[in-house]
Amino acid sequence: ECPAGARLIYRFTNHEKGKEIRRYWSSECSACPLKSACTPSKQRRISRWAHEAVIEAAEARLKAHPEMMGKRRATVEHPFGTLKAWMGSTHFLTKRLANTGTEMSLQVLAYNMKRAINLLGAQKIIEAV
Repeated sequence: ECPAGARLIYRFTNHEKGKEIRRYWSSECSACPLKSACTPSKQRRISRWAHEAVIEAAEARLKAHPEMMGKRRATVEHPFGTLKAWMGSTHFLTKRLANTGTEMSLQVLAYNMKRAINLLGAQKIIEAV
């Protein structure tokens, strides 16, 4: 919707920087009393990422429950801090995305295995395998 409350019409989809961008505008802008405050162009054109609703839903959930961010910090941030400490607080040893992805996957696998051994014990892990 535009600031005057008019429903914008979907016109076309573009691909920019690997993202699907949808373009919207209304043909009613020329008769709108808010046009001068809204846009200097013929119509107000709005671009939105095709999956932007997902981000908006996440923001709404966070606004409704701000205490969840504290829980996230307590549960999710710790493993990344541990991995960073293991790596020596430095850069990846490899170059290119595929290689650094592999390096990160090995770090996460090592973290998960060490965590499972600490929680269950090596013998239970061996029995499960």
